[in-house]
Amino acid sequence: MPLTKETRSLLDMAYRVGVPRFHELSVAQARHSAQKLHFAFRPEAPAVASTAEVPIPRPDTSALLARLYRPFGSHVDERLALVIFAHGGGWCIGDVASYDVACRELANASGCAVLSVEYRLAPEHPFPAAPEDMRLAFDWAVDNADLLGIDPARIALAGDSAGGNLAIVTALALREAEARPAFLLLIYPSTEIRSSRPARERYADGFFLDRESLQWFFERYLPDVDTEDWRVSPMRAASLAGLPPMQVICAECDPLVDDCVAFVERVRGEGGEVALRVFEGVVHGFYTLGKLIPEAREAVALSAAALRAHLVEHAQA
Repeated sequence: MPLTKETRSLLDMAYRVGVPRFHELSVAQARHSAQKLHFAFRPEAPAVASTAEVPIPRPDTSALLARLYRPFGSHVDERLALVIFAHGGGWCIGDVASYDVACRELANASGCAVLSVEYRLAPEHPFPAAPEDMRLAFDWAVDNADLLGIDPARIALAGDSAGGNLAIVTALALREAEARPAFLLLIYPSTEIRSSRPARERYADGFFLDRESLQWFFERYLPDVDTEDWRVSPMRAASLAGLPPMQVICAECDPLVDDCVAFVERVRGEGGEVALRVFEGVVHGFYTLGKLIPEAREAVALSAAALRAHLVEHAQA
């Protein structure tokens, strides 16, 4: 399907003469550019019942920062399901502030609390800092469920792009743990670093997440790591059995789309429950740009409905 008119408008803006792409920028410049994009095209921020800045202590006495959203209309003493959200950005860019609106929307529409995690970024903190932070966030939320006002048996892991990768990797690591996630929400997740599937070439140039930018992210996140390690390429895991039910959302015109579909097919083949939706005519990164791209609003609504069905309505049945 051709690109939607709104997506074409976005790409025309992004590729106009003189505007550098991520791999042509310093890390600081890339982070600033990504934040400007989110702030320019995200919807208006809806009110929620409350937000709170949550410092999660690390063993080295530093703190992993996160932001907790409780949905509009919820009561202070109400035990809510929790969504632990990891933002995208190639493990190098992105932040909690850029995803503030998306997390507010997810909280309100799903009826779940959302904990958005400010995990450590590469190149200052390459692999395995980010997955360590996500595992810490999950374990800490379980141990501090009373403080957060959540039900530790109803925790989902969620994220887009690199954040989706972190959600999968964390869920795989927790398969034998006493406390495990109850659901996964994966938005165009990175499922393997090296891939020869057709979409990697079909959408390698001119579709926002280009070949050079992918390499730029990988080199900074994985300076000395085997890209075949399942902790960075979950498709390399010996087994994908035992993962919780999941909703996977993809963009049609995305170099990662074939990898995502292959991941879904393998999970299903190993007995997993997966709902897949590929949004036509849009590109990687569309999910947070609801002010410009109508499909983003539909994708957020789909995400919230899946979270509500698995974490809220299922518990009430």
